[in-house]
Amino acid sequence: MKTKMRILSLLLIAFMVIGLGGCGSTDKSIENTATQNSTITNEQSAKADKAEVLTTGEAAQTEDQTVEPESGIEGSDILVVYFSRTGEQYTVGVIDKGNTSIVAEMISEETGADLFEVIPEEDHYPMTYSELTDVAKQEQNDNARPAYAKDVPDLLQYSTIFIGAPVWWGDWPMIMYTFFENNAEGLSGKTLIPFSTHEGSGLSGFDKKLSSACPYAAVIDGLAIRGSDCQNDQDSVRKKVSEWVTGLGY
Repeated sequence: MKTKMRILSLLLIAFMVIGLGGCGSTDKSIENTATQNSTITNEQSAKADKAEVLTTGEAAQTEDQTVEPESGIEGSDILVVYFSRTGEQYTVGVIDKGNTSIVAEMISEETGADLFEVIPEEDHYPMTYSELTDVAKQEQNDNARPAYAKDVPDLLQYSTIFIGAPVWWGDWPMIMYTFFENNAEGLSGKTLIPFSTHEGSGLSGFDKKLSSACPYAAVIDGLAIRGSDCQNDQDSVRKKVSEWVTGLGY
């Protein structure tokens, strides 16, 4: 009997040892698994943090590139629009640079303005003075609207527009009315400043006619320059132009 009891005791002790060993193994397994999971989680977190830093850096760089202004000098907000002719001119003979072109360039130099020349799409204007006046008169009688060749720059970028031409029969050349009408929206709300070249007719109502053609613009005092002075006395013309634009505040 004692022997049986001893055997049973030994068996119980063996079972307890095995059980404790199994629990220890399980605990270690759980502990190892938890450690591995923690390591994986930490690595994933680190990778995620790194990815976030890179993404944030790229976004910041992209944002900087978008916000950073382009290099270079901004364009002028003043434009000079003009129509000019070469060929035979009254009192001065044949010229190779138009009178109005000369004044337009002086205004541009004084104000830093951009230039746009109104050039006929089909240049049917004669080179001789008498024939040119006949064509100009016919266009006026017909209330013609001759087409011009070049695309007009975006007028929305300009606040002030100087507009000049030679006086033809006491009025703007009819091609300029084509310009006024084609660009009515772009000229609206602008400050328009007329100038003329002539041989005795002065500004010839350019300001009033421009106001009528562009009723939603502000037209201010213009300048009239003799064509013969443009060819023969450019120093005096430059002085008049300088004093004029300075007086206007440009």
